[in-house]
Amino acid sequence: MIATNAATEKYFEMFEQLEKHSSQPAWLHALRREGLSRFAETGFPTTHDEDWRFTNTAPIANAAFEFAPRVHIKPADLDIFRTADFGCQLTFINGRFAPGLSRLAALPKGVKAGSLAEAVSSDGQNVEKYFGKFLNYQRDAFAALNTAFIEDGAFVYIPRNTVVETPVYVLYVSIAGDKPALENPRNLIVVEENSQATIVEDYVSLENGGSAPSFSNTATELVAAENAVVSHYMIVRPAENAFNVSTLRIEQGRSTNTATHSLLLSGALVRNNVHPVLAGEGAECLINGLFMANGRQHMDNYMLVEHASPHCNSRQFYNGVLNGQGHGVFHGRIIVHKDAQKTDAKQTNRNLLLSDDAQIDTKPQLEIYADDVKCTHGATIGQVEENALFYLRSRGLDEASAKHLLLLAFANECLDRMNSEQVRNHLERLVTEWLPETARYAGDRPANAERNWEEVG
Repeated sequence: MIATNAATEKYFEMFEQLEKHSSQPAWLHALRREGLSRFAETGFPTTHDEDWRFTNTAPIANAAFEFAPRVHIKPADLDIFRTADFGCQLTFINGRFAPGLSRLAALPKGVKAGSLAEAVSSDGQNVEKYFGKFLNYQRDAFAALNTAFIEDGAFVYIPRNTVVETPVYVLYVSIAGDKPALENPRNLIVVEENSQATIVEDYVSLENGGSAPSFSNTATELVAAENAVVSHYMIVRPAENAFNVSTLRIEQGRSTNTATHSLLLSGALVRNNVHPVLAGEGAECLINGLFMANGRQHMDNYMLVEHASPHCNSRQFYNGVLNGQGHGVFHGRIIVHKDAQKTDAKQTNRNLLLSDDAQIDTKPQLEIYADDVKCTHGATIGQVEENALFYLRSRGLDEASAKHLLLLAFANECLDRMNSEQVRNHLERLVTEWLPETARYAGDRPANAERNWEEVG
């Protein structure tokens, strides 16, 4: 489906503007032009496209976005986001690396963490080896747009036989101005053979006197080589009028173990794309997420899991909590290729509607081209269980407090799958702040919350 010229023409002008001031190498210029060419062919997706059936991108397509301006802020301005002390933190302001707001802990020898733009200049050969080789910008218009406007982002490289104990935390701060602003972060994460790492991407907004919406269109390529163990966290909590489209493409080698965790908490329109390809035999992948929409927020989760080799396992667990007129979408698609015998894949989507006007569209989907597999999928939609509320109220809790406890237990089904205690505690605080009756339970996570849910739910 081709969008109107009016919706795409301005991006061609912005591309020419970017090219005039870019000093990037020839291979990157060529890649960007390929991205623009593909975006010109497709335009923005519409609800006629099956992968976007439940999400209307017109608010993004019709907005007059300009490149996000360069803004300088003080370290104290970021204190509101520092609910956890990550030793290694990369900070980006409006999509550009801010070294003065970043800090690097003592990382193991050979580990690189910093600006992608700087890495292209100083380590171009190593970046070129992986960059743009896995993200399918031919298939997805937003990935194509991101590729066309590659400028900066995070570059993380973990050499073979290396264990990085501390999470690498990447903070993206969008600062509202007087005009709608576009930023296109592009991240490259490479974890070599027999190595382990944890990466956290956190997308937030900061008011700066302006009220215009921002649009963060981000793409991350994560390469996990043989026997690598990688955990990736995506946190989306921008301003209420912000747009956020993120795409995570994971390439897994032989006997790798990856886990991707998503937490969506705010934004006018949020699209979360997760695309792991289990390319090596014996690979395992966990796709885990929690999305919580309020007001008129729209949160769309699209999971595309490809089993391309035999003896691979994948597990998908996504929970949604929808309040007000919030609209959630879960589209989970598992493709088992012809040669991927002995595949074991499971997919589960559970949703709670807290109001009569909340809405969820869920579409679990399997495409199986092998004959020796074990695949299941399922989805549930419901409200807070009345029997559970009665059980807790009979033990002295008022109705609001009982509901809060049950919602926290429901959220913890996803949070408890996170291996990093530091990151999990950080996310638990964010979830608790979102829930009703937060003041009463702020900072407290009942130790028996999950047990109570199982007993009474």
